[in-house]
Amino acid sequence: MSPREAVRVALQALAANRLRSALTTLGVLIGVMSVVLLVAIGQGARSEITSAIEGLGSNLLFVLPGDGDFGSGPTRSRFVLDDVERIDQRLPGAQRRTAGSTVGAETLQVDGERVSASVQAVTASYPDVLNRELARGQLFTESDVVTSRRTAVLGASVAEELFARQDPIGRQVSIGGVQFRVTGVLTRIGGDGSPFGPDQDRTALVPITTGQRLFGVDRLDSIFVRASSTAAVDADREVIRAALGERLDEDEFSVVSQDEIIGVVGDILAILTGVLAAIAGISLLVGGVGVSNIMLVSVSERTREIGLRKALGARTRDITAQFLLEAVALTALGGLIGLGLGIGGSHLVAAFAPVPAEVTWWSVALALGTSVAVGLVFGVLPARRAGKLDPVEALRRD
Repeated sequence: MSPREAVRVALQALAANRLRSALTTLGVLIGVMSVVLLVAIGQGARSEITSAIEGLGSNLLFVLPGDGDFGSGPTRSRFVLDDVERIDQRLPGAQRRTAGSTVGAETLQVDGERVSASVQAVTASYPDVLNRELARGQLFTESDVVTSRRTAVLGASVAEELFARQDPIGRQVSIGGVQFRVTGVLTRIGGDGSPFGPDQDRTALVPITTGQRLFGVDRLDSIFVRASSTAAVDADREVIRAALGERLDEDEFSVVSQDEIIGVVGDILAILTGVLAAIAGISLLVGGVGVSNIMLVSVSERTREIGLRKALGARTRDITAQFLLEAVALTALGGLIGLGLGIGGSHLVAAFAPVPAEVTWWSVALALGTSVAVGLVFGVLPARRAGKLDPVEALRRD
């Protein structure tokens, strides 16, 4: 039997039992759809976080509490405002390359309108170091930080929700029950508020000293340093370690580059994506068992047909190939439909949900390849059983 004829016969056999064939492919369909969708979400999250970090600049250094082991628990920060000045004075070249930040969640209110937002108490150098630009107005100054003046710069989303189409500059806003005067509005970053990180448009910046008083703390949560160039990152890292090492132990702080953070985040998300894909792959395994079971039933039902074909000259390998092709056709069909549903679902998630999704070529190839492999693996046993049937015994069966 030619390969073309074998394919035709296999498809005819599947078409003769449409309902059973459809139910058999269901497990493979769900498995492939789940793999494509979950991998797309994982890849989308990785791309979004990587883009957000890269957007800060390739020469940014993060000074964080703890020894830099991302697998350990949270460490209480011992950074203080003087540490920002200490580091900045030690760095070569121009000053104002260091910024400090303390973050809290507060409710902002204007004339009955309420917005929950991230309030970042920052030094005056924060926008320059973190590349945050103003759409209008102005940022608070060093004088505002020294005098703990109650001024605020709002993120684009917060400004729109609290003031609608009014100009917020010069208006009063209540933050945590304390009145602040709005001096500026940040340029919109976008992203619609990803669940994988804070929405940078749904924030408010206040002077570090004012924010510390509002939060009831005297610490900094983190320090940011912009190296003079990408080549100077390692040199500036050593300067930072030396400056902080005068006051803190080595295990009380860590200096992390952008590439290191992207690498750690990428590794974590890759593991998470792999785990989710493995869980979804269980559906493929269940679907494969279903294919094997149905093909065994099909062999039993078509025993006389197999015996007749063998009596007419069909070889064992022809019968084996026919049933193996039927199994592969079942799983491949389920894989194609599942692939379409997975890609469609990914686009729907990206369009209507706050979860990013990005379909990759390797996830498509993996899903289709796995579905075909499931047909080959779980179709071997039924196909071999059909091929080994004795034609005389097969023709005697009812």
